Amino acid sequence: MADVLKNTKASSVTFENVTKVYGKTVTAVDNISLTIEPGKLVTLLGPSGCGKTTTLRMIAGLEMATRGRILIGDTDVTTLPATDRDVSMVFQSYALFPHMTVLENVSYGLKYSGFGKEETRTRALAGLDLVGLKGYDNRLPSELSGGQQQRVAVARALVLDPQVLLFDEPLSNLDAKLRRQVRQDIRDIQQNLGLTVVYVTHDQEEALAVSDRIIVMRNAAIAQEGSPRDLYEAPVDHFVADFIGEANLIPCNIDAVKGDMASVSVGGLRHDLAARGLKPGPAVIAVRPSRVRLTTTAGKNTIPARISKSTYVGNHMEYLVEAEFGKVFAILGDVDAPFETGQDIGLGFADSGPVLLPTP
Repeated sequence: MADVLKNTKASSVTFENVTKVYGKTVTAVDNISLTIEPGKLVTLLGPSGCGKTTTLRMIAGLEMATRGRILIGDTDVTTLPATDRDVSMVFQSYALFPHMTVLENVSYGLKYSGFGKEETRTRALAGLDLVGLKGYDNRLPSELSGGQQQRVAVARALVLDPQVLLFDEPLSNLDAKLRRQVRQDIRDIQQNLGLTVVYVTHDQEEALAVSDRIIVMRNAAIAQEGSPRDLYEAPVDHFVADFIGEANLIPCNIDAVKGDMASVSVGGLRHDLAARGLKPGPAVIAVRPSRVRLTTTAGKNTIPARISKSTYVGNHMEYLVEAEFGKVFAILGDVDAPFETGQDIGLGFADSGPVLLPTP
């Protein structure tokens, strides 16, 4: 059934110095340039008000750029209305027709896109099969769970064989377990059909799980873009380090720089880290909670510290640790022999993982 829906038109998306201004003073998107390759899933990630949804809506033609150019493939669509752009969008609210059956909802767009009656039915059934809703043809949306309704919305969008498929916070109305399941379904469908997908979310874990590339936005501009691993392990500044997963941001000093490596001191700890263009002097290291090392006593490559809070969360322990340079948040997988609140310990960092950042 999936072969019926194999995407044949996946296209790139290009923004060239695009700005969106509301009224005379509110800049929602500020001179951004980006390229989304065909057949890739790229996520626009950022806090509320950063410009990610406006960017998505400009791809769809639901908002018009104030300045700059937007291309889908080689076609300049900057001034084209939504009806003339070959894109499909999955909304946060699902936007299903309550009086129509599931099959009628999925078929709706096909009827107005040049498909014959038989092909419309074939593609709609294939779409339902692909999202795991085979046999649900005659149900009404009110007879479905939230996760099933979202799958109908996905099927309705992908059966149109769009050049670009857009998702606007598609999982925000689902509970945590269902979000994990549906996001993996979306990723599998995208890869199996070769779709170009632009995906908006404010959920960092969701972005890391589904994306080929992530574009982090802040204050209407692009803060950093790259693969999920690049952004997690090599953030460019404090905002990205703290927004893409949790990070301990700890003051340090760069004692010397030799070539591409820096000799760094933080409290009584010493590390050799990638210099990232920084010079000797005050700096900050970002350390992920999973890269913090705790030992029963202070020793080599550790400093004295104390557990101020110990929390069991099922498959791992979470610790708040007091050290000479402040508090550190740590995550350890050993739940059988946990450290206790008030216990004196040794604190260190993994050899790989700490990243140098400039001072704010």
